[in-house]
Amino acid sequence: MQNPACERIPVCVLDDPAEVSRQVAKEIADLIRSKQEAGQDCVLGLATGSTPTGVYDELIRIHREEGLSFANVTTFNLDEYYPMHPEALQSYRRFMQEHLFDHIDIDPSRAHVPDGLVAEDRVAEWCAKWEQRITDAGGIDLQLLGIGRTGHVGFNEPGSSAESRTRLITLDRVTRVDAASDFFGEYQVPRRAITMGVGTILDARRVRLIAFGEKKAHVVRRAVEGEVDSTVAASYLQGHPDAQFVLDLAAGAQLTRSRAPWLIGPLHWDDQSIKQAVVWLAQHTGKAILKLTDEDYNEHHLQELLAAHGPAYDINLNVFRGMQRTITGWPGGKPVSERRPGDAPRRRDEVHPKRIVIFSPHPDDDVISMGGTFIRLVEQGHEVHVAYQVSGCIAVFDDDALDRAEFIRDVAREFDINLGGLDADIEAALQSKSPGQVDSDTVRIVKTLIRRAEARSGARFCGLEPERCHFLDLPFYETGRVRKKPLAKEDVDICVDLLERVQPHQVYAAGDLSDPHGTHRTCLAAVTQAVDRVKDRDWAEGLDLWLYRGAWQEWEPERIEMAVPLSPAELSRKISAIYRHESQKDKALFPGDDDREFWQRAEARNRATAHIYDELGLAEYEAIEAFVRWQSVETGTVGDVQEHRAHEA
Repeated sequence: MQNPACERIPVCVLDDPAEVSRQVAKEIADLIRSKQEAGQDCVLGLATGSTPTGVYDELIRIHREEGLSFANVTTFNLDEYYPMHPEALQSYRRFMQEHLFDHIDIDPSRAHVPDGLVAEDRVAEWCAKWEQRITDAGGIDLQLLGIGRTGHVGFNEPGSSAESRTRLITLDRVTRVDAASDFFGEYQVPRRAITMGVGTILDARRVRLIAFGEKKAHVVRRAVEGEVDSTVAASYLQGHPDAQFVLDLAAGAQLTRSRAPWLIGPLHWDDQSIKQAVVWLAQHTGKAILKLTDEDYNEHHLQELLAAHGPAYDINLNVFRGMQRTITGWPGGKPVSERRPGDAPRRRDEVHPKRIVIFSPHPDDDVISMGGTFIRLVEQGHEVHVAYQVSGCIAVFDDDALDRAEFIRDVAREFDINLGGLDADIEAALQSKSPGQVDSDTVRIVKTLIRRAEARSGARFCGLEPERCHFLDLPFYETGRVRKKPLAKEDVDICVDLLERVQPHQVYAAGDLSDPHGTHRTCLAAVTQAVDRVKDRDWAEGLDLWLYRGAWQEWEPERIEMAVPLSPAELSRKISAIYRHESQKDKALFPGDDDREFWQRAEARNRATAHIYDELGLAEYEAIEAFVRWQSVETGTVGDVQEHRAHEA
């Protein structure tokens, strides 16, 4: 679409991260080729982190399959932690070697990454030479950027000036919290970094900033639609002659074009856009849906909706009834014997009890995000299975593992069991471990078993038999590091095997893609690709795939298709199930950008959803768990993670 006037910088919104990565990589490849044809060097500014890895993967593919050469390419990376050894796991030099340089034909002497070991009294001199190197190379032709939660580009924290140059800076606490997962704890994140300045970035002839996920949506909106502000360094790009934000749908969700497109221009009104507009209007005016008037529509830029589908009474009533139908205490369907006069039938109500699979990315996402619904499904007689997709072993504190090792040792001594020195090996490995070091295989097994025991305990509290807990240990996760391998066929095969064995009528999967280290996104891709593989089986006819959220954020009210209300007692029971995950209690190793414990987040979000329903004029409940149906299951086009558009049930 054409960029609306409210967007102060060109924006391209694409369906998913893969499409974004392909488009940006193609632009880079085309630039390299055009420079080669002109007999010129190509100078690229590169970024690190999870966001650009898809671009690098695609560039490697183009190099291998289409013969793209990097012989004429010079690169300059944005930043590096300080101090930082180039071989350290968290080093950006190592990151670039692993994700790009080792896989292409670039001249190593032309692949530049800031020196994290330069003597402190020589840093200023080194930074000046770095700037000169860029100048001597002819300047940066294309600068690739991500965006931090504070709006920083590179490590240009809030307060950086538009004229700033390469320098040593102190990292903002928010930046350090966001980096904590890479360092196995915030306290191990370096406090300083060397970064190219905003002025250095703005000197690039072309700038492409890419962002993925709901977590970046708010700061993207501030950078794109707000005033230029030194507290949001990315906003300086508004003054660049050839800068563009390239976003997936989730990262662009807070832009006016997505949040309230009727404010921009004429709109084709369908059921979903009408629902979105009415909910927006109700929240904007502070009124219940059924109290909205013709004047409210006219005064808030919804005249066209009113003219096409009015009067307000009719629009309000249709949306209200649609949202009312989302509320159900029977997530698995209501059996005929339980129906009352006036109950509306739901899909596949005739099948009861159902076989149900809940895919839980980590060993606690099931109870955190849908614990109340989990309990309901079990109590209502369904055959429920929980598939824990990854071990979650890296999220266990060393001290907790050491406590278990000492417990194992004490039990062995009490019952005269010969452990063959296993207990000593575990204790020695943990006590000699340096900060950020990858765990030994033995320690990882101990941590995996801790998470498994907690998962069984939580599921048991929800009424589930232990034999219906399935620990998939998807291989993509088992690196021992925060950075994982790409999703592979073997990961999807494991999910397919479980689906074939259980042959479920319903599947639940995590749709909260703001998980800070991307595991949820990968796990959802594994589930959707597995469902795509089995969708033509006889048993899969009419299969429902529901997406839940909760650990990181909640569904917007206009997108909710199933709302399961929880009583105070049910909410309390859900919280007790979350408590069973003791290694994540009090302080999780990877808390993300929310300082609250997971049970507190879940409680607050479930209550907030209920409060929204109440404010919109619907029934008042203590809490609500919300779900959206994976749209493409019904259309037979399940594939990689795309937008999760809700449609009317």
